[in-house]
Amino acid sequence: MLNATWLETFTTLCETGHFTRTAMRLNMTQPGVSQHLRKLEDQIGQSLMTRQGKSFNLTPAGEAVFAMGQSRRAQEDALRSAITADDPDSGTVRIACSGSFAMLLYPALLPWMKNAPDIAINLHAAPQAQVLAGLVDGLFDLGVLDADPGHPRLHASHLGEEELCLVLPADAPDAPPAFADLQARGMIGHPDGSAYADDLLHLNFPGEYTGADRLRMRGFVNQIGQIPAPVAQGIGYTLLPRSGIEAFGRKDLLKIVQLAQRRRHPLWLVARRGGSMPARLTYARDIIAAAAAPLGQDRMPKR
Repeated sequence: MLNATWLETFTTLCETGHFTRTAMRLNMTQPGVSQHLRKLEDQIGQSLMTRQGKSFNLTPAGEAVFAMGQSRRAQEDALRSAITADDPDSGTVRIACSGSFAMLLYPALLPWMKNAPDIAINLHAAPQAQVLAGLVDGLFDLGVLDADPGHPRLHASHLGEEELCLVLPADAPDAPPAFADLQARGMIGHPDGSAYADDLLHLNFPGEYTGADRLRMRGFVNQIGQIPAPVAQGIGYTLLPRSGIEAFGRKDLLKIVQLAQRRRHPLWLVARRGGSMPARLTYARDIIAAAAAPLGQDRMPKR
């Protein structure tokens, strides 16, 4: 490895073509410049220049070392720029959240991706436990969870709340249905349906609801975007977070019917602790917060 200080002195000397001007630029003495030149020549084992009075000519070895000095300086400048620059429209952003929230969030991310060719956004729809594990392991930059994980390596900020909704066809009565009415319709199940039923239906029908395995099922869909589709066609009912309903293209064919006991789940934006958040993650955080903001509101009127 060539001595970086000696190489920089030699590179500057080649650029100025003058020992005195080199000394002034580097805040050195002229003998100091000559000393760096000699030490660099000793390290390389070859003469780097031939002197002619106050001027000099580079030897072939000197030409090669000068080119190396310029290249190293350019690399250092590029490194310095990369370290100091914090472009919100450049780099990769890795986000993880539930499937229903991912459907709501992804369209909000697309304008950013379209207008910023150097940004790459990886959105992962995953169960809560997988989102948490990925955040801890550094696989994700940002995650949306339904609880503050309380982990020492993570920082959580409260986004708001999301209601767990009973979803019926648009022509369903406005009044809250009896449990027998729901059983008559039948449920459109999905991977989280049993857990949602244990949560919302057990809360509202404690004497009649005896478990998700006792529910009458009209169908099962494991594609989050298709869960409301049969309900929109008048088939059965389903249970979904509000984000899964807001992301559905034909919300006008659905009705959220409020039960006596409402169930709201908190939303937490989670990131790893340590240092300041890069500008691209700050911008992504703002988009996530904007997408989550309406979820606590009753946007779909009871018909």
